[in-house]
Amino acid sequence: MSILSVNAGSSSLKFALYPIQGAGIGEAEVTGNIEGLEPSGQPRISFCAIGETKESAAVDVQPAQDVFDAALNTLKALLASRFAHLKVQAIAHRVVHGGAFYSSSVRVTPEVMTQLATLNALAPLHQPHNLVGISAFAESFPDVPQVACFDTAFHRTLSPLETTFAIDKKLTEQGVRRYGFHGLSYQYVSQVLQRDVPCSAGRTVMAHLGNGASVCATTDYQSRATTMGFSALDGLMMGTRSGALDPGVLLYLMEQGWSHDKIQKLLYKQSGLLGVSGESADMRTLRASSSDAALFATELFAHRVVREVGALSACIGGLDVLAFTGGIGEHDAVLRQQVGDALAYLGVQVDAARNAKATGDSVASIHTDNSAIEVWVVPTDEGRVAAQDALAFL
Repeated sequence: MSILSVNAGSSSLKFALYPIQGAGIGEAEVTGNIEGLEPSGQPRISFCAIGETKESAAVDVQPAQDVFDAALNTLKALLASRFAHLKVQAIAHRVVHGGAFYSSSVRVTPEVMTQLATLNALAPLHQPHNLVGISAFAESFPDVPQVACFDTAFHRTLSPLETTFAIDKKLTEQGVRRYGFHGLSYQYVSQVLQRDVPCSAGRTVMAHLGNGASVCATTDYQSRATTMGFSALDGLMMGTRSGALDPGVLLYLMEQGWSHDKIQKLLYKQSGLLGVSGESADMRTLRASSSDAALFATELFAHRVVREVGALSACIGGLDVLAFTGGIGEHDAVLRQQVGDALAYLGVQVDAARNAKATGDSVASIHTDNSAIEVWVVPTDEGRVAAQDALAFL
């Protein structure tokens, strides 16, 4: 018996198959990704079974066949041929936004899909593709329960002081408020810290840094403050997203004749590391670049992380543990050192040698022996959290 965890995006489909072991979830038997799912793309599946080397193959797309359908057929064939002993009992879908509708995972019904579709405008890079994925899997696996697991759910413990905008209360009552995101990642990191780092029950700040980036502060492993808000645009600068922006900038652009679509494209796809550098949204590419613009983009990213960690630490009365996760957080030692050095005033001391050895392959402490703050690198596993939630429905 197993849970299939999936994350459907605009051009890719991440998946992992977790065996059910008693009342819990075991280590993933296989993890993988199918890329090239954009229209006219050339999809390719890459996967790694536990204890084996990574494999890759082209996805066979028949004439006039939808590429996503072809990808699902390939995934089903893989499960049937290599993992038939692990019958799929439920499919757990990462869904970015649950809005005011859902504060925990839910089994998908037509009514649920209708409600979630109303949130598409709040996460246009993710939500529509998440829902297309659910529909496709429901059709391809008609007898298997589909469970929606929300990035917003972890932040249900935020107080009204954190969720309320200083706007007309009638808008607040309509759901215009702060929700927070990356909740599946924060939930997983919290579980790891609870297991390995006893003092993390105190004042902990987690930084999920990747193409999407945010920071979350917790006490007692519950979300108390976070940088993302009503949409996945707020807070830190990201790969192509602006992060926090003076709303006056948007009024100015509107006065200059910018349309809704043009502004949306700017904020979601032409800003962040890409917009500032003019080169790339990929931190690795910018690190390798010799241009002043690339260097400034990486320094601005680090500065914004320092700024937000400081702000969130103030919200919880200080700091005991700082944890890095996400693609950049797990793999960019330079960024971690920059942030740690800038937070020395809080008592953070990053050990350069330990930091350099932390490659994101496993949980690692990177603080010095006399650091007042423990600093950890925790590889995230959002799929595992989604699988755990789906298991609760069985």
